[in-house]
Amino acid sequence: MHEMGIVTHLAKTLDEMAPEQHITKYGSVTLQVGEVSGIITDLFVDCWNYFRDRHPLLKDCDLKLETLPAISYCGDCEKEYPTVKYGRECPYCHGGNTWLLTGNECIIKEVEAETDDENKNEEELVSVEKL
Repeated sequence: MHEMGIVTHLAKTLDEMAPEQHITKYGSVTLQVGEVSGIITDLFVDCWNYFRDRHPLLKDCDLKLETLPAISYCGDCEKEYPTVKYGRECPYCHGGNTWLLTGNECIIKEVEAETDDENKNEEELVSVEKL
């Protein structure tokens, strides 16, 4: 079950970001999860809910998941196609010289948080990071 490991890494990343951004409380985190990443989203959400209840900065933090489609590229005909529907064989030229472009990532897209910095808004959006 690698979902708990990913949740642990996510929490560690958010912990490290908190002092740098003057974050006192996280409101939500949005993750983009590739459709062929191997992450079982229901299990991931269960792990998140278990972990956040035991973690002070994340206690009330909502998890939002967005699915990134898996897209492959054919080196023979130079076209892109949906990986899940067609697999490793290009639907255009039926060649096998293909590789995955997107769809196996797990990326922190956005974080909403409260800060103690008077010069910043109460809600901050934080830059993207790959897990």
